[in-house]
Amino acid sequence: MKLRSNCPLNIFLDLVGDKWSLLIIRDIFMGANTYSQFLKSPEKIASNLLVDRLKKLQSYGILNVIADKQDSKIKHYYLTEKGIDLYPILAEMMNWTQKHIKVDFHTLSEEMLSEIKQLEPPKHSENYRKKYRVKLEKLLTENQ
Repeated sequence: MKLRSNCPLNIFLDLVGDKWSLLIIRDIFMGANTYSQFLKSPEKIASNLLVDRLKKLQSYGILNVIADKQDSKIKHYYLTEKGIDLYPILAEMMNWTQKHIKVDFHTLSEEMLSEIKQLEPPKHSENYRKKYRVKLEKLLTENQ
């Protein structure tokens, strides 16, 4: 990967700072893990952008993929440890938005915000990481 600068924030933004990458990561945290589920996201990502971002996130080691045991045409995307570590960042971005922008949030965001508020930081982050790892183990076990 060619870096524009050695600034940590710039590197982060180059890796996952585009709108669609962050929304795909959000969707995975909330339980989506297939191409068709990502297409149903409220933001309506175009299929060509979805394919591009899934490949990009895989190439950076943020996502991985496994074929469905029952139907090899279906692929399940999941977060690597590097991807799971993005949870507190997304949580804080959502908290900031809820604090400063007064709108009705869609169900997916409300669900994640509700989970975030159940525990105070940094506990919510570690709790969610554990919860996601349990989901991930189940997915991998079912498709081995």
